[in-house]
Formats: sequence, structure tokens, C-alpha cells
Amino acid sequence: MDIHRLEVFCRVVDLQSFTKAAEASFLTQPTVSEHIRALEEALDEKLVDRLGREVLPTPAGKILYRYARNIIALRDEAIQALDRHKGILSGHLLMGASTIPGTYILPGIIGAFKARYPSIQVTLKISGSAEVIEKIREGALEIGMVGARWSDRRVLLEEIFSDELVLTVHPDHPWAGRASIRLQELEGEPFILREKGSGTRLVMQRMLEAHGFDPARLNGVAEMGSTEAVRQGIKARIGVSIISYQAVAEDVQRGTLVTLATEGVTFRRPFYLVQRKNRQISPLGTAFLGFLKTVAGERCNLACIQTEEGEAP
Repeated sequence: MDIHRLEVFCRVVDLQSFTKAAEASFLTQPTVSEHIRALEEALDEKLVDRLGREVLPTPAGKILYRYARNIIALRDEAIQALDRHKGILSGHLLMGASTIPGTYILPGIIGAFKARYPSIQVTLKISGSAEVIEKIREGALEIGMVGARWSDRRVLLEEIFSDELVLTVHPDHPWAGRASIRLQELEGEPFILREKGSGTRLVMQRMLEAHGFDPARLNGVAEMGSTEAVRQGIKARIGVSIISYQAVAEDVQRGTLVTLATEGVTFRRPFYLVQRKNRQISPLGTAFLGFLKTVAGERCNLACIQTEEGEAP
């Protein structure tokens, strides 16, 4: 079975499109179709269904996809191991992250890692926490970072960074001049929510419930698919929201947004490193995880020093 054809097949399944798979593979669409046809003929199974513009795997296709991912990963691992034997770190690392770590934490770390190992390639896919977890379970991503603890025995989660969610309002909002509000004041206030499956939304809901406030009492006037959309929605006076401080820090400094405390509640949100249980991590993945944990340790030590000196962590 040709591994290149398996790679093309996996791209078709991942992207749910022959056209997008062709672009990602630098092939023509007829060539991609021919690869899938050849696989189906060799296996005597229909592997994908075309539903309008969308392409989805058949039951047989889902089985092949799982094994194809493992075959490709094993091929890459063998190449990386041989390169490492020669003193070279190479390969392609596929990572996933939810919005905040993917936008504000990982890019700088990836840049520093790639400066040390210029031969490697890293792809970072940013999506909701639920989708990141699903892709890691499927084997489409090797490692990930999400902002909510997930109850799934098939993945391993390890707390590695942390963030704080803050109530954020427009400078013209009546609350803007206050230092804090009571949690009960959120009831009835126009509120912008993240989409279902978002780590930010899950953490916020759990914290509200832990302090006796039913999230269903929030007056959700809009549901946004990204932190940036929520940030722009607050600026447009659609409503208030509880959002990552890292996402609004520059706005707060410029005075274009205002954050305030909720009395008796701190919305601390840990970020978790995610791996699939019982999966052998590639040499490149192992090296990146070691680098990532070193950076996390240095940031933790800096935060401790700042706290001892009386500065904000």
C-alpha cells in the first residue's frame, strides 16, 4: 500500500474536500481523485462519500484513516530517529491549540524552538478545545494545548501554563468606573458568550456554578466563535464578557477596554498539554515537549520572583 496515497487520503478526510486536499498536497484535483480511486480499488471498499461539496469517510474509510495515521506517524518517526542518530533534528510536528494558547503563548515558543532547529517544520492548528481533543484522539495531531480539563480516558492532560479570565466592558459602560461588581449583577446584563465547546466558556461556567451563580441566568445576546470576535463585540457595545486577560491587555493599556473584578471570584484558568494515551511521541515531538516544559518552568520561576517582590504576577 503506497504511503503517499494514504497521506492524500488523510488530507481528503481532514479537509473534507478534494479541492482543498489537492491544494494542500500541491496536486491537481483529478490526481487526488485518482489516488482515492486506486485505494478503493486495491481494498475493494468505498472509502469516502461525496455529499454535495462535502466529503466524508465511510465506515471503512474511518477504519483506514486510523491505521493510515499510525502508518504515516511511524514512517516519520523512523526518519526522525535516523536523523537524530546523525545529530540532526528534523521532521514535521503537527500541533493543535485552543484560541488563547494558540494565539498568545505558543507562537513565540515555536519561533524560539525553530530558531534552534531550523530544519524542522511545525504546523499549529487553532480551533476549539473540543476539536483539538478530537484530532489528538484520531491521531491527526501529535500534541495540543487547551484551556479546559477534558474527561476522556483516551488522552493525557498535564497543566503547564495558566491564565486569568476577567470581566471586560466598554469604557462608556456604567461599570467602567468601578473597581468590582457583585456576581449577581451579571444577571440581565447583555453578555457575549463564546461558542459551545470553547475552553473559555467551560471554565467560566464551572467557576460561576462553583460560586452559586447559574450560567443560564446570563443574558446571552451573542455567541462568538473566537476570542477576537468577543473582544470586537465588547468594543462595538454589543455586551460585556468574561475573557482572557492576555487577549485584552493591550486594549486595557490603551484605554479602549476596561476590566474589573468580580467580588470573591477569581477566574483562574490553567492550560493543559494534551497527548493521546499510549501513543509513542516522535523524536521531534519529544524534543519540543522538553523545550516547552523548560519555558513553562522559567515563566513559573519568574512569576514567583515577581510575587515575592510585590509585583503583579
